[in-house]
Amino acid sequence: MADSPLVPPHDLEAERGVIGSILLDTAGIDDDGRVFDLCAAKGIVPDSFFGARNRVIFETLLEMARATMPVDAITLNDRLRASNRLEAAGGVGYIQSLIDSTPTAAHAEYYIDIVRQKHLLRQLINTARETERKCFGEEGAANADILLGEVEKKFLSISGGVAEGMGWKKAVDESLRAIERTFDRGAGSFTGLSTGFRDLDITLQGMQPGSMIVIAARPSVGKTSLAMNIAECAALGQNIAGGPMKDDNARPHPTLVFSLEMSTESLANRMLCGRAGVSSWRIQHGVMAKEERARASSQLFAAAGQLGQAPLYVDDAGGLDIMDIRARARRMKRSKGIELIVIDYLQLCNCREFARQGRQIETSQISGQIKAMAKELKIPVIVLSQLTRGSEQRGDKKEEPKLSDLRDSGAIEQDADVVLLLRRPSRTPSDPEHDKENLAIVNVAKNRNGPTGNVRMNFYGDKTRFGDRDRSEDEPDAVPADSEPVDLPV
Repeated sequence: MADSPLVPPHDLEAERGVIGSILLDTAGIDDDGRVFDLCAAKGIVPDSFFGARNRVIFETLLEMARATMPVDAITLNDRLRASNRLEAAGGVGYIQSLIDSTPTAAHAEYYIDIVRQKHLLRQLINTARETERKCFGEEGAANADILLGEVEKKFLSISGGVAEGMGWKKAVDESLRAIERTFDRGAGSFTGLSTGFRDLDITLQGMQPGSMIVIAARPSVGKTSLAMNIAECAALGQNIAGGPMKDDNARPHPTLVFSLEMSTESLANRMLCGRAGVSSWRIQHGVMAKEERARASSQLFAAAGQLGQAPLYVDDAGGLDIMDIRARARRMKRSKGIELIVIDYLQLCNCREFARQGRQIETSQISGQIKAMAKELKIPVIVLSQLTRGSEQRGDKKEEPKLSDLRDSGAIEQDADVVLLLRRPSRTPSDPEHDKENLAIVNVAKNRNGPTGNVRMNFYGDKTRFGDRDRSEDEPDAVPADSEPVDLPV
């Protein structure tokens, strides 16, 4: 019978075929339970059945399977009778008719797929109706963007089956192939997306898919500059010196930046001057001589030509809800193939659902959602974070920040795969290396899949740009980056 427009999509014959196949499957629970396995693999649940009697019977069969009870018509009748559900299931006659109307259990997979498809359609209809109700209600009037993100998430969650992770054997095979590719590339290669910085890549082995990378520092130390330098390198497919990314053939990697603090124009100005190697301060204050202006103009035009073609996308909407960020990132992943996300910065994100439960709980939820986004999209996500004044109050001459200084919540430390704590000794008068004006130290304080330790870099404040640091820039008694002791993860 064709589905009426007013009746939700369903196929009672296919539902009876699934239950009949289970009862005919003589292997049952004592052997492989093939039909039960097929149902589990396709995500068939009691709600997948439209017919009330079929739903009660399937739910009972599941209970029997979990209790490792033998499954056949007689044991099913006994179970239904004991739980006072035999009448709701249609009685003994209806159960026998399920067996009689099912010619063979060999076609169970076909019946299961029909039931699954009809259940999917009903879920889509229900979600659409709920969306319509919210659009006409207070939710739609409050914030249409947030509602769009919530609705998109609900529609995408309708998968019609159990989300199957990668099987163990497949995971082992994939890991072996990745190791073999590393062997083929030779020494100095790495598996993740390059940061564009030589020594940072050596420590991190690149930015791994699905990883949450936190760059944390006190205000005005350079965390935004470092993150934008990495974003620039990824989008251009070049390292910070302008050469091709190692083992990547200078392939551009589409990058999305959520700039909750700075406007797109400010970021573009900063990146353009940094790429051109021109002091933005000297431009703004008009202190350049004529020849210097001509040279700077030529460099800026060349940098603009490169950056203008880069697949770099900036969203500078302020005060975004974390669910809205996830929805926008999901859309950009589908439409632009985003391979890296930067969020500047975590403490400016909101989580409407937990906003009234205190900033610590809200920040924990935001951090967890960012990690979930990285795993869902299978790309690295860099998130910037503020630090407390702890490093300034401990009496340490170097004022080295620690993981415990991460602001608002310890969940950031727990959720992150990598934590980079940035400091510049020249900003601390008591630091033994205070006189090294360009020195920046990135402490890899947490690295879930690799070593920890300090990475020494250069920072050029007038150009707001980081760079690789040559060993010759330090005195002989200073510890070079490649010989510092590292802590391997346990």
